[in-house]
Amino acid sequence: MKRITISHLNKKFSISYKENQSALAKLIMVFSRYVKKPTEDRFKISNKLHVIKDISFEAEAGENIGIIGNNGSGKSTLLRLIAEIYRPDSGEIRTEGTMVYLAGFGQGLQPLLTMRENIYLMGAMMGLSQKEIGKRFDSIVEFAGLKDFVNTRVYQFSSGMSARLNFSVTIFCLSQRNPDILLLDEVLNGAGDIDFQHKAVSKMEEFINGGSTVILVSHDLGTIEKYCDRVIWLDHGAIVKIGKPKEIIEEYISNN
Repeated sequence: MKRITISHLNKKFSISYKENQSALAKLIMVFSRYVKKPTEDRFKISNKLHVIKDISFEAEAGENIGIIGNNGSGKSTLLRLIAEIYRPDSGEIRTEGTMVYLAGFGQGLQPLLTMRENIYLMGAMMGLSQKEIGKRFDSIVEFAGLKDFVNTRVYQFSSGMSARLNFSVTIFCLSQRNPDILLLDEVLNGAGDIDFQHKAVSKMEEFINGGSTVILVSHDLGTIEKYCDRVIWLDHGAIVKIGKPKEIIEEYISNN
């Protein structure tokens, strides 16, 4: 069964800047994908940045596909198109089944709320009822290793503590949803200290190997080779090659 079918996908972003801006300012705006609505300002110049170029591929049920490429190659944009965060300019995306998109674990916490309040808020935002969150509350706290801080406001947490909490809430809420399609954008390497990262990777393995169709974006080529059945190599928004992980990764390394 095909979970994802992508045909001749294209996406462009508008890049706008004032004519009298410095070259450095223009460069910064291009690489930050700065977007402004059209105005009547006659000094505005608008260009199109073609970030996804005629991409086509399919993903079967239960298949794990890795996406590799240098920064700016279009990896995250492709995932956001599949997740319907962005709309394509042309082409078609068809998905079958439930879908969850995860992009790191550094966002979502409300600093003025306590850890307890954040757990319930984030759980609700992921579609869980208060009762469902309550059943997982102790497991979330235990996995994060933050049982002494349940009633502490998150702004008092270190960045590592925040990352651990964010990951724990997300991963235990995800277990309730059991999606058919799982889109992962650099989620395996940023959750707290080294010891917690090992624990986090082990937990993510359960989902990657759990029967969902997984599209995994990562700069960690070892992770891609370990978990993926196929690899898509992107360069400047276009597919260079699709194939077995070892073959594609070796060729990618030799070209970089």
